[in-house]
Parts: sequence; structure tokens; C-alpha cells
Amino acid sequence: MFKKVLIANRGEIALRVIRTCREMGIKTVAVYSTADKDSLHVRFADEAVCIGKPASSDSYLNITRLMAAAEITNADAVHPGYGFLAENARFAEICTEHGIKFIGPTPAMIRSMGDKITAKETMIKAGVPVIPGSDGLLESLDQARSIAHDMGYPVIIKATAGGGGKGMRVVWEDSELERAYNTAKAEALASFKNDGIYMEKFVEEPRHIEIQVAGDQYGKVCHLSERDCSIQRRHQKLVEESPSPFMTPELREKMGEAAIKAASAINYESVGTIEFLVDKHRNFYFMEMNTRIQVEHCVTEEVINYDLIKEQIKIAAGVPISGRNYIPEMHAIECRINAEDPYNDFRPSPGKITVLHQPGGHGVRVDSHIYAGYVIPPYYDSMIGKIIAVARTREEAIDTMSRALSEYVIEGVKTTIPFHQQLMRNEDFRKGNFTTKFLETFVLQ
Repeated sequence: MFKKVLIANRGEIALRVIRTCREMGIKTVAVYSTADKDSLHVRFADEAVCIGKPASSDSYLNITRLMAAAEITNADAVHPGYGFLAENARFAEICTEHGIKFIGPTPAMIRSMGDKITAKETMIKAGVPVIPGSDGLLESLDQARSIAHDMGYPVIIKATAGGGGKGMRVVWEDSELERAYNTAKAEALASFKNDGIYMEKFVEEPRHIEIQVAGDQYGKVCHLSERDCSIQRRHQKLVEESPSPFMTPELREKMGEAAIKAASAINYESVGTIEFLVDKHRNFYFMEMNTRIQVEHCVTEEVINYDLIKEQIKIAAGVPISGRNYIPEMHAIECRINAEDPYNDFRPSPGKITVLHQPGGHGVRVDSHIYAGYVIPPYYDSMIGKIIAVARTREEAIDTMSRALSEYVIEGVKTTIPFHQQLMRNEDFRKGNFTTKFLETFVLQ
């Protein structure tokens, strides 16, 4: 087992990793930008190293400074968390070259799933259902038009190196195609330094359902059931739950088998997530694989009583997994709390938290790095915490979440708490009647 882990991240996920490492008897090293000098992950780690100015490029994305911090503290492993360099194959490679274990999959595995065209080709060979679309990248507008005509509208154009909705455009009819093609290409280049785009058939009334997987260094892969992440705004998840209210035992078995096929196709080691789109007829299609821990991993942890961070660390250290597939025993819902103003188009709201009271009680978990007096910096993602409510039934979990949200007091900045409170009261949400388009018609009162 590792003696000391450097956490190449910040905020709540850094704090989350520190907690598990402490339980496992592993020393931790926090890294921080000058903007994060007062963050809790800096306070609770065994050691802390400042790696630069607030801009991510000068700190959390600066591989040279991260490696220097690992070497001067004699860390023998690096945990990347999520975001930043978590799915950067070159970073994983450099860690290996320096004799430091990257707690995650190998660089080759990251690369194979990082490019969406390559990932799709791999899934087709593995027998995993994929959405019909172009064979590889689009080379011209004329080719795009021809493929769209053959498949029929609507279609969706996506950046091959994309994520977070960047370089993505839905096209409903031929007259919209040229503009969407050019815009997606330009946005992909600006966001990812790669203007490669491809086309797929647009799945109407979709659910976004993902399967958590874990694979070890000995070829074993298992799935840890599903999460429903359909409540999204501009392709950014706001609420996640497990099990999905749309799921049936038969569909879970099929999707679980497909997820295992997908991970096995690249001999996957570490924890990861296979993301699917599921249409209203319960046909499912591979969308992408995230080769890292995800924000919403807590939902899975609560319904099957399983520490995913601990499993991730153990796998990296060469410990075999059980190989067991899991079925949820409880129901859990997670609300992401962002420092954003839901009444003003979710505009970011950085600043000082003047008053804070976090909820508690039976069935409530809060993962957060904030405290009264903490200053939320304007340089990073606006998520400041997550509430997870767990109960025996979905209805009870929603009621527990409603109660927890009513107790959550954050003053000094705007947050998404009012949005979540209204969502928990919404009849369609409570009945499980929603798709990824749900928030397009949701009106905040």
C-alpha cells in the first residue's frame, strides 16, 4: 500500500480523498494555488505545497509544478480527483516515468476512451450498442449533409475531444446544418485545441443513465449499478440519483453487462463510468466513458455501502476486486450546490460566506469544503458542495432531501438551493417523469 498520496486537485474532492487516506493510514499532500491557501483541504492534509497563482494553468494544470511537489514531499502516488488532469494521459505517463503511481487507469486506457471516435469504434467491436452516426470525423459540410439526409433529422454534431457540452449542436432541419457545423468546429478548436467533429442521430426524450464500473489489474471487472443523471442544465448535471426511477431489473442486467463489456474491451483497471443515453423505449446507447472518479460517486456509495475512493486506491496498489455485481439496496439522491444565482440565469456568485449552517440528521450526507468566512474564488468551478439524501424508497429520499435543503443556510453568496427546493416539490420530478430536457420547461418561482 502507498505511504503518501499527493492529491492533484482542490475543494471537496481533495477533502474527500484525504478522509479515505487517513482511514487507510496513508499520509496526504495537498497542493494549492494562492487563491486556495485558506481551503480546508490545505488544513486537513498532512502536508501542503503552494504550486502557483490562481489561474489553473499556473497551478492545478501545471504538470511541472505538481511533479515537483510530489518529489519534494516523497509522495509515492498521485490521486487526480476529477476535472483538471484526471483524464490527462500525458500526466499519467509522466507520473509513471518518475516512479510515482497514478491512481487511475493507464495512459493507454485514458487515450482509448478520451477520443470519442476511437471510443465508439472500440465499443462497436465489443458489441456495445452505439448511436448511429458518422464513421469517424466529418471531413466537409457536404459529407455532413449527406449523412444527415441518410439518417434523417434531428442529428447532433459533437466535438471528438469534447466535454461539458462544448462543441455540441443539435440540428433539427437542413437549413440549420451549415451554421451548426461551423459553430461546433470553431467552439471545439477554442475549447480543446482540436476542431474534429462527428455526427450522431439525436435521441429524442432521452435519459442520461450511467453505470459505475470497477476493474482490477488481473482482468476482473464488475459493475456497481446505475445512476440517473438526467436533470441537467446545458449538459451540466445538477441532480443525480440511484437507482434510476426509469430502470427495470431487465434493463439493469442488460446495461450492466454492456458496461462490463465496454470496460473489459480495454482491460480497464480502476473505477470508471460508462455513460449511456436511454430512449423512451428503453433502448440504450453508449455515449462515453469517464476514466476517473465522478462528482456523483457518493450516490453509489450510499446505496451499496461501498467506498469508491478506497477501492480506487486499493486497485492502484494491486489489490484484486471482489468481482461482484451490485444491486442498490437503498435510494439516494444528490443535489449539487453551486455558488450561482438561479434567478439570474445561474450566474456565478463568488465571494465571502458570512453565515453557514449545514444540514444533518438521519439519511443526510454533506460533502463540502466551505465554512463561515470562506471566500469562494472566481477562478474555478462554482460547485461548493453536495447534499446526498438516502432512504429506503425514492419518495422518502426526496422528503429527506427537502428537509435537508430547508436546513442548509448559506449567506453572503447566491446558491442553487432555492432551485433544488422547488425541484423536490415538482410533481413530475417526484413521479420520475423527466428526461435530459426537463429543465428547458422548468420555471423557477
